[in-house]
Amino acid sequence: MAVAHSSSILDVPVWVRGLIFDCDGTLADTLPAHYAAWEETFAALDLACPLEFLIRHNGKPTALIVALYNVEFGWHIDVERFTADKERRTLARLRRARPMEPVAALARRCHGRLPMAVVSGSNCVNVEQTLRAINLRELFPVVLTADDGLPPKPEPDLFLEAARRIGVEPRYCQVFEDADAGLEAARRAGMRATDVRPVVGGY
Repeated sequence: MAVAHSSSILDVPVWVRGLIFDCDGTLADTLPAHYAAWEETFAALDLACPLEFLIRHNGKPTALIVALYNVEFGWHIDVERFTADKERRTLARLRRARPMEPVAALARRCHGRLPMAVVSGSNCVNVEQTLRAINLRELFPVVLTADDGLPPKPEPDLFLEAARRIGVEPRYCQVFEDADAGLEAARRAGMRATDVRPVVGGY
């Protein structure tokens, strides 16, 4: 099934049988909300975090990013406490999330025509809140997040599990991502990896 779009980047080749979407920065314009929450949480500890560092680790779970921050900058932040505070601040903002319309429109067009899943490095509460805020939750029978206990991107495990759940062989899946870690995970899973940043803009 070919899906036409004004940009060839978002074309779905006829051989593709299943679609997998990242959430933040791909389906939903949530990265500013996440970055603002990061800034506030660090500021509460009288710390700063370079935006470049956050961009470099985009797509990874919050707790892992905090642990990497500790290693790179020589701090000993309580990962669990920081993560809870950051996610609380993020959740409050996600109620106002808006869709990344080019990708969201593709998902709407393919609903009922191809099986689809969401795979996110964020936690389940945030992803569910985001998908509801952008009115896309009902499109995805399968939603996998950092809470599912699988190794995070760039490991392929989450994508492979999503393919299993939608009943499509990995080689027939197409992944839409805005982060280097997610694109690498899709490639490792043997899937078609599509970088949406040229279409939606990116950090």
